[in-house]
Parts: sequence; structure tokens; C-alpha cells
Amino acid sequence: MTKKYIVRYGAMRLLGAFEAAQGEYRRAVRVVVRTERGLELGEVLCEAREETLAHLQASGGQILRQASTGDLIEARRLRDQELHEFEVCQQLVGKLQLQMQLVDVEHLFGGERIIFYFLAEKRVDFRELVRELAREFRTRIEMRQIGVRDEAKLLADYGDCGRPVCCNTFLTSMPPVSMRMAKMQKSTVDPAKISGRCGRLKCCLRYEMETYEELLKLLPPVGAQVVTSKGSGTVLSQDILSQRVVVEFEDGRRLTVSRQELLPS
Repeated sequence: MTKKYIVRYGAMRLLGAFEAAQGEYRRAVRVVVRTERGLELGEVLCEAREETLAHLQASGGQILRQASTGDLIEARRLRDQELHEFEVCQQLVGKLQLQMQLVDVEHLFGGERIIFYFLAEKRVDFRELVRELAREFRTRIEMRQIGVRDEAKLLADYGDCGRPVCCNTFLTSMPPVSMRMAKMQKSTVDPAKISGRCGRLKCCLRYEMETYEELLKLLPPVGAQVVTSKGSGTVLSQDILSQRVVVEFEDGRRLTVSRQELLPS
């Protein structure tokens, strides 16, 4: 039976479920894979079991072999070559006066194409740029416009927490994050402290959001009338994680009351 493995590959650290026609592969082994983009180097993460695939929208492909010493040397050569390709593209962008910011370049291991990643506020007509690059490098050229969060995925290293940024390690998609999440979790609303390397709200604000929402359902809303053993009052604020509320009683007292102390009204 053909085994499948989850493999991470590409500059954008894509994930795919790849069939291995022969042999078995351990975690962190570098492999040569064939993807829909062409021949690429990847890293084995784990065996692709049903429970893994159920939580992952992964593309498919085939593991051709374990990367040899020669493959790894070729990969390093291509990374060095990417520096030259980036410089040439940068010069052409200036020459053609295109309103775009070049971010990164990816030269596929098999040489099938070179992908240039760029930022731009508006739509850019890069047809002449593609022709010039194809003439220079004699291969297929792909221009891919990305957002600032994708830029962080390509270039960022460590976050404020001291760990490698999530978008460049395990996140396969960029979840939407809102200021409401920060407020619900009692985070500071100072943009400088809740923004990631991309300048947008940190992805980690979403990780515990489902738990907060479930716990919030167990508490009476702000403004609700509640009854406790100490009297009746109005809920002024909530502490979601500790499951407590601040209640102002009819005589003006303000006390913190746990959810378990609230009586049926």
C-alpha cells in the first residue's frame, strides 16, 4: 500500500499530502517532490493519517526520493542565484517605473519557473517586466502579488514572544483577527503592542477566542439584573476566564461575584 506523508515545501511553506512510491521517511528528512508547480525540495513533517488530513486542506504530489548531498548543494546554488535574480528584477522595476515593491524571489528546484513576490497598492501591468525577465533567465516567470501578512510569512523571523513567527512555522492560512478579540481577552488596545511583524493584529489573538466565546455564554451580560445571596444588583463588568462578574447592589456596594454564587431570578 502506498504511504502518504505531509510535506512542507516552497518559500510560502506550503503543505501537501505526498505519495511515496517506495521507501519510508522520517520526520525532518529532506525530500525531492513533484508538485503542481514542478520539481521542488521539501521537508517531511509526519505520515498523512486520516485524522491529519481531516484538519488540513493540502494539495497533492509525489515524493520522488530522499534529497541527496548533490541535491542539497544544488539547492544552495539556487539560493545564491536568487540574489542575482532579485537584483535584476529590482533594476527592471526601476527602469520600467512600476509602482511595486519587490519582496522575495523563489527559483524552483527543477528550474520550471521563477516566482517573484511583490507588494503593490494598485493593479500593476507587469507584462513588459515578465518579457524582460523571461528573456534574461530563459524560463517561465511568475509574478505574484501578496499582502503584508504574506510578506511577514516570507521574511519575518521572531515575534515579540521570542518564538519564531507563527505564519512562518505552522500556520497554513491567515485567520481573520479583529479588535473585538483583543478587547474580549482584556488585551491592551495599543496597536504597537498587539500588532505582529506584518503590522496587523497578531494571529495569536484568535487561538483562544473559541474558549472565550464559550465561557462568555455562561456569564450574564453587562447591564443584566442578577440575584445573589448578598442581594440583587446590576452586572457592571465581566472577567471571562475566572467566571466572575462585578455587581453593583441596590445599596451602592460593588462586589466581585463568581458565577456559582448567582441565584436563579
